[in-house]
Amino acid sequence: MRTTSALLRASHLAPTLAVTTVVAVLTVVAGLEPGTRAVLVTAVLAGQLSIGWSNDLLDADRDARVGRADKPIATGELPHGLVRRALVVVLAVCTVASLAAGLLSGLVHLVLGVGSGWAYNLGLKRTVWSFVPYTVAFGSLPVLVWLALDPWQLPSGWMVAAGGLLGLGAHLLNVLPDLDDDAATGVRGLPHRLGGRVSGLCALGCLVAATAVIVLGPAGSTPPWAWTAGGIAVVLAGAALRVGGKAPFRAAMVLALLDVVMLAAR
Repeated sequence: MRTTSALLRASHLAPTLAVTTVVAVLTVVAGLEPGTRAVLVTAVLAGQLSIGWSNDLLDADRDARVGRADKPIATGELPHGLVRRALVVVLAVCTVASLAAGLLSGLVHLVLGVGSGWAYNLGLKRTVWSFVPYTVAFGSLPVLVWLALDPWQLPSGWMVAAGGLLGLGAHLLNVLPDLDDDAATGVRGLPHRLGGRVSGLCALGCLVAATAVIVLGPAGSTPPWAWTAGGIAVVLAGAALRVGGKAPFRAAMVLALLDVVMLAAR
């Protein structure tokens, strides 16, 4: 039980479950067959686990230097060898399940989804291009779902654009709590170069833009609830900017959740 708990904590459990849940909802919206839906969700879960574990494994020495007690690999609670074996298992599951959902869908997931996450972990996080993996990976989520249809289809462009904006906002938000630790160990991605305040404001702007795309993007008339949700997003962002402090960060987190719900509903 202790080892299982440590593995879950090292997997970046919250974002892992968030991304997997988004894909699960999109498979229902797209109308995938139950079998394909299960295989695709399994592939995404395994891919996200691999990204989380590889991140903490690669950063173990850096996390130990800054005293990250919440990182079980860095503290020695979770042996490196066990994590490597777990990575082999989930990568095998991810590869088989991804391709079982469809060749095109599987390639998109493995290259643009999982590949982007690993590219971030392996070095892009330390460059000004740190935002690219998040933007590409999130933008590819509706693509890999719609490509799993039989016959395959492409999602609407507005869905890809909204996903990319959500990914960019997620990157900026995800890094903010670790800016000081990252700076102490030589990590200087885009948010580090922008600074905490500017990154928070940019994250808020990305999520408001995603809201606008979700409200205005789909063909046909926009339902009243979508206009209402869009108005709430604008008011929330404006109030957060006026208050300042940590309000933009908290508002951005609320907007991210609102955008995901709206994306599925639209």
